[in-house]
Amino acid sequence: MAEGFRHRAESPPGESSGESKSTRMITVAMVLAVSMSFIDQTIVAIASPEIQDELDLTATQGQWVINAYLVALAACFALGGRVADVWGRRRMVMVGVAGFAICSALCGATPTGGAAETWMISARAGQGVFAALLLPAAIAIVYTSSPLERRGRAMAMFFGITGAFTAVGPILGDYLLEWSWRAIFYINLPVAVAAIICTAVAKFEDQRQQQRIDWFGAVLVAAGMALSVIGFTQSAVWGWEDLRTWACLAVGAALLVAFVIFERRTEVPLIKLQIFGSKAFRIDSAVLFLAMIGFVPVSYFISIYASVSLGLDASGTTTLLLYFFLGLLIAAQLGGRIYDARGAKLTVMLGCLVGAAGFVWWATEVTNLDGGRQHYPLLLAGAGIGFLLGPVSTDAVGRAEDASYGEVTGINQTVRNYGSSLGFAVLGTVLTHVFVSKFTSSLEDLGVPNDRAESAAHTAATGNSESTGDIPSSIRTGVEHAVTRDFAEAMQVVVYGMAIALFLAFLVALLHPGDRIVQEPEAELESAGPEPAGQAD
Repeated sequence: MAEGFRHRAESPPGESSGESKSTRMITVAMVLAVSMSFIDQTIVAIASPEIQDELDLTATQGQWVINAYLVALAACFALGGRVADVWGRRRMVMVGVAGFAICSALCGATPTGGAAETWMISARAGQGVFAALLLPAAIAIVYTSSPLERRGRAMAMFFGITGAFTAVGPILGDYLLEWSWRAIFYINLPVAVAAIICTAVAKFEDQRQQQRIDWFGAVLVAAGMALSVIGFTQSAVWGWEDLRTWACLAVGAALLVAFVIFERRTEVPLIKLQIFGSKAFRIDSAVLFLAMIGFVPVSYFISIYASVSLGLDASGTTTLLLYFFLGLLIAAQLGGRIYDARGAKLTVMLGCLVGAAGFVWWATEVTNLDGGRQHYPLLLAGAGIGFLLGPVSTDAVGRAEDASYGEVTGINQTVRNYGSSLGFAVLGTVLTHVFVSKFTSSLEDLGVPNDRAESAAHTAATGNSESTGDIPSSIRTGVEHAVTRDFAEAMQVVVYGMAIALFLAFLVALLHPGDRIVQEPEAELESAGPEPAGQAD
């Protein structure tokens, strides 16, 4: 094993009752702390049609309500990991929970009218920033509080329970939407109070490092990621021939390159690039990046597809999402046990293949417009994600050399959320372009002149309620059928894209060395300034 690692005495196979209770309390506290961010991944997607309707947002603006959170999360995660190491994990959990709750209240208070778009998207971005401060600290706390020989199961339980909260999102959203979409944000406030109380009383070591924070590097990586995602997302509105699209992509890429150069030269970087010297870490990161293209955006796409093509209400959409997350929950527990027994490679490869098969199966059913025929494909696709998500994240965190868990978790989750936001942007752009092309052809077949057909198709793609207002009433029924069918066919291309991402992840996973983690990062053992157990900041 490379230098920078050394053995830590392993805990006895049987934990004492006190240790077991302490570990459970830590898990409960951290699950509550992160539950809001996981619930919001699906609950906002369920409410998206109503939010767009009441706030008069276009489809692209509706996507930004989702993606602003993901972009901010990805852009600030590395900073969140470093800040947790320097300022203390307990403190950053507290700050993250409180900030997330405040931004949730601002989302719920979004005014109607011209300020709605800026208000909502800014508040969602704020949620992402505070989640980026919270999540690396929470994941690192759970990871370091678990004995090495049970770490796979502990992390599988953590990701499984948080995955359950993701599945709770549709159920809760279905119930809350009977009052108002604003309630989906206000529900975070009592959860935040419970999380802060539990975190304050949980007993765990809160080690800190006496180092400075690389703020300049944080700005570079945040701006680079944000601009690259903006370029892909706005290409659906601006077009690929527009200078703004390419300017965002080029400047974003240049900033990311500048970030790498700067990090290699700075004395205390935001990200220690030596971490990527570990082959297993590189493989884990690449698998996570690709897998998230098919995972995080799926809730939004299911919600829009269920509304446009299947004609389902929030309750029907909830059923589809529950099948996906039920598969994830069941497989997550199995994946954790396989990881503890055999290491990461087997369960990650299994997850990639099962997930790819599930998405391919689902793609073949998308155009049938029968929600019931899609239940089992979604179950299988979710199971694939469940098999790999916990093990690949756990393996990556344990692989990094000469780095703390907070730092490595920040890098790991940056990769995850950048993949999510970039995947969301690219797949959203694909959906828009394919739908516009197919709907234009359908309108021409119905006798609409080419120029009017193209204009109506582009307008329909934005989600404008008046998109077909100038279409003759004599062909109105045909137009409505075309929208349903053409959107489903565009969605089919998106789902195949998700399957391709999972298959590419499988090919990458084949390169994993397959060894098991038996040692822990020296930097974690030598972190300065441990806080006495149970002491709150």
